[in-house]
Parts: sequence; C-alpha cells; structure tokens
Amino acid sequence: MNDNKEPADFFDKPENIKKMLNIFYVVCALLVLVDFVVHRHIYHDWENIPAFYALYGFAGCVVLVLIAKLMRKVLMKEEDYYDK
Repeated sequence: MNDNKEPADFFDKPENIKKMLNIFYVVCALLVLVDFVVHRHIYHDWENIPAFYALYGFAGCVVLVLIAKLMRKVLMKEEDYYDK
C-alpha cells in the first residue's frame, strides 16, 4: 500500500472509511427523524412535506452536478492546450 514506508493515515484504512460512512448514515437518519419532532415556522405549504429540507438539499446537489457536467463541455480545453 505505501511504498515509501510512511505511516498509514486514518483515511488509508478501509475499515475506518466504513466506520465513517456508517456514522454519516446514522447522523443523516437521525436528522430526518428529528425533522418530525422539531417545530418549524413555515412560510410555504410545501415545507410541511416530511423530510422536505433533506429532499430539497439532495435535489439541489443533483442539479449542481448536472449543471457542472454541462459547464464542463463549454469550459473544457483540449488536453494539450498549454503545450502549444
């Protein structure tokens, strides 16, 4: 894994990554569950949808990725652009 004999970092070990992901999933699930308990002052009716903010955040991230893919086609230079 490490050819230069450096000590393995925390994120180099797959079991640590699994632990971190499990913690992340538990925290996400707890936040969605807390959404049913905490009283929110809403301004629009669609904010009453269960887990609205989690769904809204997920949709926002998906839209950002799709926009970035489109921007890549417009902004990307050729591989040897700076070699010319």
